[in-house]
Amino acid sequence: MSRLKQLLNPNAADDGSPFVIAEMSGNHNGSLDHALAIVDAAAEAGADAVKLQTYTADTMTLDIAEGEFVINDPKSLWKGRNLYDLYREAHTPWDWHAPIMARAKEKGILCFSSPFDETAVDLLESLGAPCYKIASFECIDLPLIRRVAATGKPMIISTGMATIAEIAEAVETAREGGCPHLVVLKCTSNYPAPPEHSNLLTIPHMAQLFDCEVGLSDHTMGIGVPVAACALGATVIEKHMTLDREDGGVDSAFSAEPAEMAALVAEATRARQALGVIRYGPTEVERNARRRRRSLYIAQDLQAGDELTPQNLRRVRPGHGLEPKHYDVLLGRRVSKAVKAGTPMSWDLLG
Repeated sequence: MSRLKQLLNPNAADDGSPFVIAEMSGNHNGSLDHALAIVDAAAEAGADAVKLQTYTADTMTLDIAEGEFVINDPKSLWKGRNLYDLYREAHTPWDWHAPIMARAKEKGILCFSSPFDETAVDLLESLGAPCYKIASFECIDLPLIRRVAATGKPMIISTGMATIAEIAEAVETAREGGCPHLVVLKCTSNYPAPPEHSNLLTIPHMAQLFDCEVGLSDHTMGIGVPVAACALGATVIEKHMTLDREDGGVDSAFSAEPAEMAALVAEATRARQALGVIRYGPTEVERNARRRRRSLYIAQDLQAGDELTPQNLRRVRPGHGLEPKHYDVLLGRRVSKAVKAGTPMSWDLLG
């Protein structure tokens, strides 16, 4: 079970499940009612938390509509948009945070956020945020990480685009600043991200390298990648969520709909539970199944002194007789007494 999940929800069942975060981002489409509906859907899907993003256009960028302040990448979902207008459209108004958090509490799930500057941290602290998320693009903003660490609450850091050195700086800053529990998320900062660029084998390496809980911030389509991440040790999964991709929210194109989020919660839990331990031999649930293995049985009625042959000694199911490995040794031996067909072969039948 996710250590973060235990810290934030001590009453959570210890069932090995990951901590699943439904990222709302800008999928509220400028409507508080829509935002509250996403909270409801996330809770219904079984997510552990819904996550917001706390910023304004002014805390993110400059109000300039030319040059590097315009998105020119032809592959971007937001090609042609200037940064200021995009952030103004996508931001979650600060006066929505309290009612969204209240709805989450009512529905029995956590609500926290990614702050993008110190004023956002101040707001979230005033609302009693239980933990904080540092977005991939802010992974290098060490002053922000230092401010979040000073709250003394758990911190999740996404690492899209970051080098090992940059992640190490972020981790060191968080720990030195007083962060009591750190989670580092593997992330590919492309929207949507191709599965083949996920490089999930990095997850166990990150856990060893940074000695912390690890997870995945996923931007791929579907649920296959986060489920695979859980099989590699991820204990925290973050996935964007929308009520309907046809709604046209700024992140809706690569977001999970409610049914997908429910499937993610279920399958990611199964993946985590399936890890188990290194073990050979039958498990408790397999012990009875051993009786359905092949074993050696007398296939014809025999009289004392009859020779065992391929016709009267068979390797069949069930598994109550001697193991098949004794077959060659037994052929040509003679039984010491009359034996009925269907008798499991045993050593005491021999003369």
